[in-house]
Amino acid sequence: MNSELAQTVTLGNDQKSGILATALLVVDGVCKSFGDLKVLDGFSLQLGPGENLAIVGKSGSGKSVLLKCIIGLLPYDQGSIRVLGREIARLSEKELDLLRTEIGFLFQGSALYDSMTVRENLQFPLRRHREKMAGFNEEGLIRDTLASVGLEHTIDLLPEELSGGMQRRIALARTLILRPQIILYDEPTSGLDPVTSREIIELILEVQAKYNAAALIITHDMQCVRLASNRMVILHEGKDYATGTYQELNDWDDPVIQAFLKTS
Repeated sequence: MNSELAQTVTLGNDQKSGILATALLVVDGVCKSFGDLKVLDGFSLQLGPGENLAIVGKSGSGKSVLLKCIIGLLPYDQGSIRVLGREIARLSEKELDLLRTEIGFLFQGSALYDSMTVRENLQFPLRRHREKMAGFNEEGLIRDTLASVGLEHTIDLLPEELSGGMQRRIALARTLILRPQIILYDEPTSGLDPVTSREIIELILEVQAKYNAAALIITHDMQCVRLASNRMVILHEGKDYATGTYQELNDWDDPVIQAFLKTS
């Protein structure tokens, strides 16, 4: 392994050397246990402006727990999580609710409201957070956001009238409607056929380019990691085992990394 590559790939505690002043999200030494089960054990990462960062790990490794800690749904035992410069553990419920308007969340199952049309699904967050979106024309914003995911023509349809891939796109539009600075993707290509998965990956890249939103992508899909992320973090035994680009980690002669990449 050459020295230039060795400087770009970080293993374990090597990456704790400093926090970027521009980071939108900083997870620093976070620990989370459920009884005797230690799920996160000193996990750290940093997410910069406009960056897509993938988190990969085995099923049950703590990826979803990490997301819940980041948005304040689960308290963490030790460490620090700062979103847009604010320590999550120190915020009141009202402050958390306000901060969450800057964090978009794309659920694995889309989580659209079945009884609402596409328009009504996008209206829901707008009307819940009227103060933030007061300067926008509601109908124009809805149509513009739907157009950005290629589905303006579905505005009056119900979720049951949409394919799985279309539902995923509408869910992303609902996430984008509040113009968040950070987007959390939870298995964005899970359960989709290869063609639709590729379309979702391309859409993630389009969102990154158009909105300059930073993204944390939880995924098992290595094609998604290769194509949609700027960097990746391997979550192994509760720790940020390695961080780098897909190619950098693929070239790194480490048995844990290689075993993971070859079986993912």
